[in-house]
Amino acid sequence: MGIRLICLAAGYLFGLFQTSYIIGKRHGIDIRDYGSGNAGTTNMIRTMGTKAGILTFLGDCLKCVAAVLVVRFLIGRGHPDILPLLELYGAAGVILGHNYPFYLHFRGGKGIAATAGIVISLHPVIAVLGILTFFGAFLTTHYVSLGSLLIYVGLVIEIIALGQMGEFHMSQPALYEMYVLILLMAVLAFWKHRENIKRLLAGTERKTYLSRKNKQ
Repeated sequence: MGIRLICLAAGYLFGLFQTSYIIGKRHGIDIRDYGSGNAGTTNMIRTMGTKAGILTFLGDCLKCVAAVLVVRFLIGRGHPDILPLLELYGAAGVILGHNYPFYLHFRGGKGIAATAGIVISLHPVIAVLGILTFFGAFLTTHYVSLGSLLIYVGLVIEIIALGQMGEFHMSQPALYEMYVLILLMAVLAFWKHRENIKRLLAGTERKTYLSRKNKQ
């Protein structure tokens, strides 16, 4: 359990790099005081424009990639039998650090851009399907929240399927632990998006566009 906590803690430290907050402060604002109040990509696009949103996405995505790589090449090298599991613990730590940064009174984002780092880091199949899932939903509906939630539905299905196919080369108990972890991460994502889900069901969710100004 100790090595798992180390990976989780290392990921949390990476997650504390709040890209949107840093960009906002450079422009004299706290992004959490504007728009939806969320320190994430979508609120940056709506509040400060597409360029700021893209920079936020890249920063949040890459911090998760960096955490996974640190686990892969430094922390997890002595545990090759459970390496994918440890990588997921590192990624989970990033999500927690992003969503609940202690130095910002635990007011962060929703962890979706950071989740993109998981998608592109864990397995090529997950990367391809994740990209198709998100952009298929977003470009069709312009609902970022819908694409974000479908990403997690896909992650759960894909990780379980690939695990049972032997793609992660781990024992069954380690695979079960991995499945539980990604399910908990999905539950957290749905919880963070609970208001979005209500608006999606009511047909009042706000759409987001990359090519033109986002208006109410």
